[in-house]
Amino acid sequence: MSGFTRRGFVQFALGAAAAPGLRAQTPIPAYDKRARVALVHGENRRKNIYEALKMIEPDIAPALKSKRYVVIKPNNVSTRNQLASTHADALRGILDFLEPYRKPAVIAESSAGDTREAYETFLYTRLPGEYKSLRVELVDLNEEGLYEVIHILDANLHPVPVRLAQRLLDPDAFILCAAVMKTHNTVIATLSVKNMTLGAPLHQPPGETRRWNDKRHYHGGVRQTHYSMLLTAQKMQPFWGATVIDGFEGMEGNGPTSGTPVPSRVAIASADYIAADRVAVEAMGIDPNWMGYLRFCHQVGLGQYELDRIDLAGASLERVRRKYVLHRDIERQLEWMGEMTEVPPKLG
Repeated sequence: MSGFTRRGFVQFALGAAAAPGLRAQTPIPAYDKRARVALVHGENRRKNIYEALKMIEPDIAPALKSKRYVVIKPNNVSTRNQLASTHADALRGILDFLEPYRKPAVIAESSAGDTREAYETFLYTRLPGEYKSLRVELVDLNEEGLYEVIHILDANLHPVPVRLAQRLLDPDAFILCAAVMKTHNTVIATLSVKNMTLGAPLHQPPGETRRWNDKRHYHGGVRQTHYSMLLTAQKMQPFWGATVIDGFEGMEGNGPTSGTPVPSRVAIASADYIAADRVAVEAMGIDPNWMGYLRFCHQVGLGQYELDRIDLAGASLERVRRKYVLHRDIERQLEWMGEMTEVPPKLG
């Protein structure tokens, strides 16, 4: 190409773009796959969870039947505050649904604290005896210590490695998220995607004297957190089977651990985690545009976030919607939407 001038090269490129079989400026297609979400409103937590999963059973039964076992990922961000954590009756609703499938069930968590303490405090330890046909096992992912490494962004926008629990990336497992409907102190609300992406990073196992915690890398900045959650979701989403969000008693105010209860009395379930979270955001009266990590996940095709492309079964949003009080730091959280001012102006 030594004889090519700049003008000649541009003309060549334009001609190639117009050649048969080639298209110039092809728009990026929007993610338009429809999603089904179940929304159940009732006065029994366990029954709500069960009925929500039954409504989406046609969407998940083939994958569930093909897997060797089920991993249920609860939210135990607190090991002592029940309002902040997945209730045992929510897990019972899930296990009730799973019983006919007769697949071994593993309840697996990487709590920010002592996972085994959470299992004791919230009485998960009773579940193996109640569901003997499912051979329920309680696993501390930090204790198990198996992981895969990805890189996310630190406070300086540099890549930093984090260890994600390998069991949540097991192709032989049907991964079922057991989330809680709560406000959050960094990303506005914590639901399915937040439970999975921040529950997967590990910290030092019990008894190890050297202290480390890969979850802390996700709190490098309000923008970085949303984007790092996207990076983690991209790694994990191919393994996700279904999610159920327990909003029987949600949390508003200073979530995810210090808020106050809201008697929403709902359960939400879907094979599409992004769609389930969108319905939960609506039920909490939160502006969906504020949810950066969910918008990012939709933009890269991990799930459906457009409400008009979600088929809602069960109760109506109008019936259950309540405006949750958000965290006292909400204005600072929303700075992810503004201009990036902490780096030099554009160069070149």
